[in-house]
Amino acid sequence: MKENAEKFRALDPAELDKTLREGAEQMFRLRFQMSMGQMDGVKKLRTLRKERARILTVLKQKGVAPSAAAAAPLVTKTKATSKKSAPKTAVKAAAKKAAPKKAVVKKAAHKNAAQKKAAMSGKKGR
Repeated sequence: MKENAEKFRALDPAELDKTLREGAEQMFRLRFQMSMGQMDGVKKLRTLRKERARILTVLKQKGVAPSAAAAAPLVTKTKATSKKSAPKTAVKAAAKKAAPKKAVVKKAAHKNAAQKKAAMSGKKGR
């Protein structure tokens, strides 16, 4: 592990920035290939992520901010943060807050049922 960090410490910030951008591009391609089922590069993806973390650490130690394009984390889509699951939880939470109490709902349902019966029989409801 120390060898990898030493390798990056020997580079100047411009070279580290370039390496960071290249690694981000490789990660993007690997994730795309994995999603298409063309290859399973889990190990390569893991090493690229670790390499990226090492580069960012060395840049921070040197007191140099990485360029915005290289430092921006790439968005990964996981099962936990899929588009389908997030809205459901938000809708459920909003429904709990806005839902009327059960007693009110039951009373309204009973009143509606009584009105329907009265309308069917031709009598006026209370």
